Amino acid sequence: MWRISILILTFFLILQACSEPTSSPRDGNMTVGEDQTHPSSVSEQDISVGALHGAYINAGSGTPIALIVPGSGPTDRDGNQGKALQSNVCKHLAYQLADKGISTVRVDKRGMYSSAEAGNPNAVTLEIYTKDYRDWIDAIKAKSSAKCIYLLGHSEGGLMVSSAAVGRKDVCGLILVSTPGRPLGTILREQLKANPANFFLLKQALAAITKLENGQHVDTKKMNRALLPLFRDSVQDYWISILVVDPASMAAKAKQRTLIVQGGNDLQVSIKDAELLAEATDGDLVIFGKVNHVLKNAPRDRRGNLKIYNKPDLPVADGVITAVADFMLSAPLDAK
Repeated sequence: MWRISILILTFFLILQACSEPTSSPRDGNMTVGEDQTHPSSVSEQDISVGALHGAYINAGSGTPIALIVPGSGPTDRDGNQGKALQSNVCKHLAYQLADKGISTVRVDKRGMYSSAEAGNPNAVTLEIYTKDYRDWIDAIKAKSSAKCIYLLGHSEGGLMVSSAAVGRKDVCGLILVSTPGRPLGTILREQLKANPANFFLLKQALAAITKLENGQHVDTKKMNRALLPLFRDSVQDYWISILVVDPASMAAKAKQRTLIVQGGNDLQVSIKDAELLAEATDGDLVIFGKVNHVLKNAPRDRRGNLKIYNKPDLPVADGVITAVADFMLSAPLDAK
């Protein structure tokens, strides 16, 4: 099994559907690989919606506030997946934005980490997550007294916040970072085909994607073991709910003021995706040539790029923070 392609592995870690959460011990505000660059500038408070839990950083009275939604898979509120992925991308966003006078809430998804009691992490759909994030909007407004909330989604989280924003008058704007602009089925096919090492897996993988897109479950009994993490029975309902959704169309449907942030060295999401989101929303698009999927400066070569995914103390690129802060702080007064 060591010959599993790096493309499958990368997609599994970053754009996978849902999964049992990996171990992520917490002690107060401390987490595995915790950022030490902002040790005392701000403090976190627990915030909850029923059995869903998150971390609230209050940057001051009257400051704009963003709900930060992590990417797919067993990703915690900080943007990590235990030892498999330790980027602290969401935590860095929160702390670095606090330095700019912006409050944030970052959350653990249902069934995972501090939200473990909220339900089965595999028994989810786009609709279930959409309701969760709409409930978070209500809770954050009550906690902060803000009139409206910004929604910031990282990777697949961008699709989630777009869906949550549809029909809401109390969303200040959408911030889509490293977010797919094409259906995930299209992107998954593209990634699988891009690596010759996947040749012997392609027939089964492509057939499975098509079947799920058609709303049908896949029989995994005779499937190559290398594909089971991606298509196992427990995540197929989630794939069915999300593979055919067009993220650009969903973002357009939200009808919100939108910022799209994209890295030129992102191995998971392309500049083409970002351009589709910008075109659909008439949003502001900013591209940072040296930034990768976890919003940090990284080389283009795959090996060097992936090493950055496990450098938890490396902050998010300054340009990304500035772009997000400028977008939030330049909003009309009635949107703050």
